Amino acid sequence: MNTLDRWREVGSSLARRKLRTALTALSVAWGIFMLVLLLAAGNGLANGAESAFRDIATNSVWLFPSPTQKAFAGHPKGRIIRMTNDDFTFVKNAVTEADHVSARYRPREDATVSRRGRQGAFSVKAVPAENRFLERTNISRGRYLDDLDIQERRKVAVAGQKVISVLFPGGEDPLGQSISIGRSTFTIVGTFSDEGDQGEQDTIFIPLSTGQLVLGGTKDVDRVMFTVGTTPVAEAEAVVDDLKRRLGARHGFDPTDKGAIRVRNNHFMHQKMMGVLWAIRSFVWLIGLGTILAGVVGVGNIMLISVKERTKEFGVRKALGAKPSSIVLMVLEEALLVTTTAGYLGLVAAVATVEFGSRLLPDDNTFFRNPEVDVRVGLMATLILVVAGLLAGLWPARRAARVNPVEALRAE
Repeated sequence: MNTLDRWREVGSSLARRKLRTALTALSVAWGIFMLVLLLAAGNGLANGAESAFRDIATNSVWLFPSPTQKAFAGHPKGRIIRMTNDDFTFVKNAVTEADHVSARYRPREDATVSRRGRQGAFSVKAVPAENRFLERTNISRGRYLDDLDIQERRKVAVAGQKVISVLFPGGEDPLGQSISIGRSTFTIVGTFSDEGDQGEQDTIFIPLSTGQLVLGGTKDVDRVMFTVGTTPVAEAEAVVDDLKRRLGARHGFDPTDKGAIRVRNNHFMHQKMMGVLWAIRSFVWLIGLGTILAGVVGVGNIMLISVKERTKEFGVRKALGAKPSSIVLMVLEEALLVTTTAGYLGLVAAVATVEFGSRLLPDDNTFFRNPEVDVRVGLMATLILVVAGLLAGLWPARRAARVNPVEALRAE
């Protein structure tokens, strides 16, 4: 019997038990389908969590001045703490672990930005040159702010894509062009894109020193931010606690006060979130593998029942001279055909479902994003299922090969 005839016989054997074959194939396909779907869901949650940090340095710590929540050293509760350029410099010198330090001043009310009759209420942020690393600003054209801009209080600006689209319609080159911010004129030296939400594209960065001078007449800063490099989370928390204690001494507030200087430790939050996502992914794999295992057990059971029902058939085959190895091979080929076909169909159905579902998600969804699945992972899972299915069919196959022809022919 050649290979083609043997596979035809396998197909014919499966076709004689349509319902059982269909149910077995369904359990296998369902296992792959659910595994891929669960992996996609896990990736969607992970991508959503990652998106919350996509436009800021994940190892950064942000400090915000705010009203005190405790009375301290004769100062009443509710006293508003003000941070200035001196605090910015203090943090630079105090945090030796920091590789980038930035501050931001934002006018209390965004100044109107205009050019040749076009205008918009864009967000204007006065920052130092290092802010680029804190907010992951990607320069599209031109350059970002530099130290000379800060030192010489230059009236230069770096604008987001949405600002450019409003003020420079028709693809006009914005570099070197002037725009008005409040009553001052600034020159565009760069444009940027940002992976954050749409609001980030509305932003205009200008030098910190210039913004404080022309838009506020102040030395105040709204926040101070720094990155801690590869410092472990526990050490970074100790650095923040020590820094808050020293700032408390400078400004006269209780260092245990939850107000005064609010801290957003992105380094801690990111690491904590990564731990949660690792647990979710592990759980997804556990559930998915359990589902596949159920499919494998189904294959083993159906092959075992099939062998039992075909005892007389195997006895006849052996009586006619069939070798035990040929019977083992025939049973294994049935298991292979069922698992491979059903696994592939389950994989295709799952990928199609994920693709269709991802298109229905709104673009601004930040909780669940891009539920994609690496096809290589799906193919690997299918291969594992096929191998497991063959192993599950091996025992029934060996049992079929050990059938005594005389006893088999007597069996009902």
